[in-house]
This record gives sequence, C-alpha cells and structure tokens, in this order.
Amino acid sequence: MSRALLSLGLVVTTLFATPSAHAETPAEILASIKSSAAGELGFQGFSAARGENFFKVKHGGEWSCSSCHTDNPAAQGKHAKTEKIIKPIAPAANPERFTDPAKVEKWFKRNCKDVLERECTAQEKGDVMTYLMGVGSK
Repeated sequence: MSRALLSLGLVVTTLFATPSAHAETPAEILASIKSSAAGELGFQGFSAARGENFFKVKHGGEWSCSSCHTDNPAAQGKHAKTEKIIKPIAPAANPERFTDPAKVEKWFKRNCKDVLERECTAQEKGDVMTYLMGVGSK
C-alpha cells in the first residue's frame, strides 16, 4: 500500500473516531429534562395543557413566550423588541428545534429570564416542550 493511501486511511479513521456534537431528537431532550424534573418535589409528569397556558400567558412582566413566537408556535415569529424574524418554535414546523441540548438550555435560560425574570424549572420546561412537540403533529 502506498504511503499516501495509508495517510488517507489514517485521516478518515481519525475523523470517524473523533467525537462530534450530535443532534438529538426533541424526545431525547425532553427525557433529559424529565430526569431533572423527577427530582423536584411533587413532580407527576408533564402536561401539554399546562405548557400551552405557560406559553401564552404573561407572567407578571410585559411578555409571554407568544409575544415573540406568536400564539401559533408553528408560525414564524418576530422578536417583540428587535423585530428580528424567529423561525417557528414547534418541531413539526421547524425540525431543527430542540435538537441541540446546549442551544435548548441557552434559549430556555435567556427566554425564561425575559418572561419570568428567573430561570424556568424543569417542570415548566418539560410542560412547554410537551406542548410544542404536539403542535402541528396531529
């Protein structure tokens, strides 16, 4: 075997052996949130109805989740302050949603602080994700 072919084989082997960030499914991310929520006092599961209510209601501040994402999470939204276009948040309308655990955590942290002026609990995150995962998939 030629030296060039051996080098190429080594490069290909290294690429496949190197761990890379991999996409997860929304169900896998929800399962991870469920493990966290299971440790919260009184946890009995997630509720799409609670998630929908949480998503659409203002929580003491001037914003709700739907202020930017609209009452229809399968539709395109627009940031309430910057007017930046936001792709649909429902996974059925935007398959990229809830596939990167780091992004999911980042956006829940940021958006919950905007809406609640605190971080969301695992229960709240799970309820909202359960609701959003059901939008447009019926």
